Amino acid sequence: MLAVENIALEHAELLRFITAGSVDDGKSTLIGRLLHDSKSIFEDQLNAITHTTQRRGMEGVDLSLLTDGLQAEREQGITIDVAYRYFATPRRKFIIADTPGHEQYTRNMVTGASTANLAIILIDARKGVLTQSRRHAYLASLVGIPHLVVAVNKMDLVGHSRRTFERIRDEFMAFTSGLRFDSIRYIPMSALNGDMVVERGDMLGWYEGATLLELLETIPVGHRINLEDFRFPVQWVCRPHTEEMHDFRGYMGRVESGSIHVGDAVTVLPSGQTTRIKEVVTYEGAIERAIAPQSITLTIEDHLDISRGDMLVRTGEHVPRVARECEATLCWLSEQSLDLRRKYLVKHTTRVVKTQISRIDCRVDINTLNHESVETLKMNDIGQVVLKLHQPLLCDSYRRNRATGSFIVIDELNNNTVAAGMIRSGDELN
Repeated sequence: MLAVENIALEHAELLRFITAGSVDDGKSTLIGRLLHDSKSIFEDQLNAITHTTQRRGMEGVDLSLLTDGLQAEREQGITIDVAYRYFATPRRKFIIADTPGHEQYTRNMVTGASTANLAIILIDARKGVLTQSRRHAYLASLVGIPHLVVAVNKMDLVGHSRRTFERIRDEFMAFTSGLRFDSIRYIPMSALNGDMVVERGDMLGWYEGATLLELLETIPVGHRINLEDFRFPVQWVCRPHTEEMHDFRGYMGRVESGSIHVGDAVTVLPSGQTTRIKEVVTYEGAIERAIAPQSITLTIEDHLDISRGDMLVRTGEHVPRVARECEATLCWLSEQSLDLRRKYLVKHTTRVVKTQISRIDCRVDINTLNHESVETLKMNDIGQVVLKLHQPLLCDSYRRNRATGSFIVIDELNNNTVAAGMIRSGDELN
């Protein structure tokens, strides 16, 4: 029986999700409750957090300590970095990213959200919808997370009031009406007591929906990778220079989207030259077909001038834009504000090019989603900008293809990442 369960778990789907919200909404406690009630805590971990809880003069076990791993977090009782945890049930495997609640750590939330399939926004039932609740919902929509769960936590502190839950639900629904999610679910809960997390509990009988874990186990896990458009940014040109392989020239990299077969016609960008695939090679040997996100080596039938930063796409299909100017949404991550007079570096797939941010069209007000006219972007600001590039990017819109629609902006003086960007298409510019 055990062997059958292990086989089933090995092939179980993986759901990546984040928790977000304002400070003290109970994100870390919620994750601790999920891990504890799903029996995903090792005995030594439980002993360690029990000891820490007692040292603080508290009773019971502070489950939030399972994710608040940094010493500074434990001393302050807040989460300041993204903490990742893994757990599994017989139905599905999970990777959790517990993201910061303080506004000054919103940039960390962008990091955690970039690979998630689902976001849980926690709201303290006593406080209702706050600025950070809106900010995190907007960011989740911005980076393309398909599913949102709004967990109205600490229901035990408002007498498990159905009216309070419905008021918060209606207010949040009004805000998210302009955001893009495949689904939004609302759950009342008490992470501290465990009501509606893994078990239903006895205090929220008026709520007839699924518990949080039931939702996590059953919500569709959509493919985040574009499976239609073949995109292969060249990372390295392989020339072994050995006697056996002196004529070998392979192009190494990762299939960022789509698939490729031996014999397929491909176009090399930005040059526009065409050829056919001769071989598809992995570390295990030659194969007939590769799909995203496999790392492979390609050989071609013709001798063409191809180098790092070029991209192979399938001939005759939808191709990326070859752009020296593009419109993008920027999440500004640096403490140093955007300077329109300076030049920055943009890293996009395997290509790094110099760029100037020629103008800021607007900054998005997170509370109202209105667009504001500004002269600069400060840390945690989200703005719509225009980039002028010294060399062309080979780009799709972020909505169509995350791999070729995203980039980072680097300060070339200190090599710090100062912004994360998403390329916008023509129909997204208003």
